[in-house]
Amino acid sequence: MSEITDCKGNVLPVYTSGIVSYSYEAKGAVPAGSVWQLKLAAKNVGSKIAPTPLPGQFYMLKAKKSGLLLGRPISVYSAAEGSATEPLRLEFLILRKGKGTEELMSLRAGDEVELIGPVGNCFPEPQKGQKIAIIGGGIGVAPVAGFASALGNRAYDFYAAFKSGSYGLDHIKPSKLVITTDDGSVGIKGMISAAFTASDAKKYDAVYACGPTPMLAYVQKVCAEAGVQSWLSMERHMACGVGACLGCTIKTSEGNKRCCKDGPVFDGKILDFTPPAIKAEKREPLKKDENPDLSVIIKGVKLENPVIAASGTFGYGSEYESVFNVNELGGICSKGLTLEVKPGNTGTRLVETPSGLINSIGLENPGIEHFIAHELPSMQALKPVTIANLSGSSLDGYVKGAELLDKTEVPLIELNISCPNVKAGGMAFGMDCTAAATVVSAVRAATKKPLIVKLSPNAPDLIGVAMAVKEAGADALSLVNTFQATAIDIETGRPVFDNIRAGFSGPAVKPIALRMVFDVVQAMNKLPEQERIPVIGLGGISCWQDAVEFIMAGAHAIQVGTATFANPYTMIDIIEGLTAFMKRKGFKRLEDFRGCAQNNTVNR
Repeated sequence: MSEITDCKGNVLPVYTSGIVSYSYEAKGAVPAGSVWQLKLAAKNVGSKIAPTPLPGQFYMLKAKKSGLLLGRPISVYSAAEGSATEPLRLEFLILRKGKGTEELMSLRAGDEVELIGPVGNCFPEPQKGQKIAIIGGGIGVAPVAGFASALGNRAYDFYAAFKSGSYGLDHIKPSKLVITTDDGSVGIKGMISAAFTASDAKKYDAVYACGPTPMLAYVQKVCAEAGVQSWLSMERHMACGVGACLGCTIKTSEGNKRCCKDGPVFDGKILDFTPPAIKAEKREPLKKDENPDLSVIIKGVKLENPVIAASGTFGYGSEYESVFNVNELGGICSKGLTLEVKPGNTGTRLVETPSGLINSIGLENPGIEHFIAHELPSMQALKPVTIANLSGSSLDGYVKGAELLDKTEVPLIELNISCPNVKAGGMAFGMDCTAAATVVSAVRAATKKPLIVKLSPNAPDLIGVAMAVKEAGADALSLVNTFQATAIDIETGRPVFDNIRAGFSGPAVKPIALRMVFDVVQAMNKLPEQERIPVIGLGGISCWQDAVEFIMAGAHAIQVGTATFANPYTMIDIIEGLTAFMKRKGFKRLEDFRGCAQNNTVNR
């Protein structure tokens, strides 16, 4: 058996799988459990031996049973060559960063991992007699430690920089080892600059480094001042890992370079570390006993926090009372209400998709009069603000429904204008600026209650519709409603839904919904301040980070729908996560960061 190579003998990346042999916390990492060591045995590819990685190369890793789309680029920490009878053995250090790394860190012995690799170039081999320094920062220690261990008996000095603690130094045998930590817990207190300066760089013929971008920029700078060659291993978000998608390009003096193919190791002289023009504002964290104010006011109505249960996903609130404390929410939107009883759609009503859900419920509800007599009292007995979602199929139905709700104690009405207008051939009211303004104007005349107008993402001119309903009397906007979708039964060759089209929601729509909220807020901000109205963001929100993004885009509040089906505690998690985020970032009120992404934009 032989490795897979090109005609020049270069080892090519392959797609294979591996079996986890060992998975454990990296000793010395702070906080405990933040770094994981993963050992696995890679399977051979047919009659070919799985290629052995060179120092500095990496693999795209993804758990076989994964809930994620993409693998994660992880540098090789150590490797033992395989043979016809023995598998290639690989070891990785993994830093907890997000869902992808958390998934990899949860693997245990016997679990299967998908691999693409070895990928990228490698650290150039030092010339005989050269004196070299190797520098690793944080998780960047992994590839340079692998490089160091491959040098055998050659002399080298090793500098390792960490925020706290130290790890990943088991396989190295340097002439000199220098460790720095920001907190002084190990070695010299300070960053790499406390131990490695331009005068230190002059002692070496070449410097090899991997770590956070600011550290690499510093190493490049001091090496340039010392006139010393530097080789720097870079990191980027990746999709393919083999140079096809161009999603991981690095800016250099020679033009864009692919981190996965032309790198990750680059000649330090060509790298461009120009800092971003816009820097994040730094604040001191709130005191331990200080809690941020999450309250929101919509047209004089105060919500204790910005998290609202979306219409159609939460019943009337009482349905989830036994599952979690619904009184912690800021508001609850009722099921879509129509003047008359509505039985909903026939046939299949739900189809799950990757990261989403298509529904064809059809606004089934008991009618507004029944709601007022039976469901409304139980909703108002709850602490969250009650929001009645008003729907209809005719202008008259909307108006009469609004008149009935106007006589109740409902604090807010959410007007769903995504409903089909039977007099206009079934086209939704919210698809056209004139039709949308007409229904909002009519409802506005029928009630004095604050009116939130819920917009459809399917409108050809969403901003036009938003401005039209604002002028017609909307006190706030909520967006977006579901996206039009369909599903086909491949066994029968027929559409799954009787109505063919249905509403698509869930995490998959979040980036599009976020863009639409951003666009509407951006248009709103061009108006005089006294003419602006609040925007409530929804669409695919499933975690507190999503909520923060929508608020940073300019949303006053957010609604959560489909995510509650997957995890009933989603909204509670969002409230807790948002609170912790604000405390950590020093935000006392939502206003402190609401719309900050709008302020950091430039004309493109």
